[in-house]
Amino acid sequence: MTISLLMTMNFPDLPTESPAPKIEVFNTSGIELPFDSSVIPTIVRKIELGENVRYQNLEIVFVDEKEIVEINEEHLDRDYITDIITFRYDEDTSNQQIEGTLYCCAPRIKEQGKEFAKSEREEFLRVVIHGFIHLIGYDDSTDDQKAIMTNLEDKYLGKLP
Repeated sequence: MTISLLMTMNFPDLPTESPAPKIEVFNTSGIELPFDSSVIPTIVRKIELGENVRYQNLEIVFVDEKEIVEINEEHLDRDYITDIITFRYDEDTSNQQIEGTLYCCAPRIKEQGKEFAKSEREEFLRVVIHGFIHLIGYDDSTDDQKAIMTNLEDKYLGKLP
């Protein structure tokens, strides 16, 4: 009897089962993605468990260079190509209902894979993980912050099949 009572208790620091987040993947880049999109929910779940966060609604949009520059100019007042721009929409400070969009520049990510001698699959998934980590509040403005994010990217890449 005591065991069943303990099993029904909820502790705030222990992850509980929650509904799977809504995840949509769009590719308008004209480049074939080097991974099966079915891996995205696995990534999301591993980050949720590892970081004690919950995603609710996520969009991943793969775009070309022209579109990433337009997004960068319009929203960030920057005029250059980047690999990813992340927007978070919710205002939940507990990180339990995260909503956001990742705009990923497929041609740039493909180039980066070559520059860093990584497979296209690994580089694309690394950038997606990077975006999910940004959504939970990590930044990469300084070298120390970049190192923390790179370590997290490596951690979650290492947990993928």
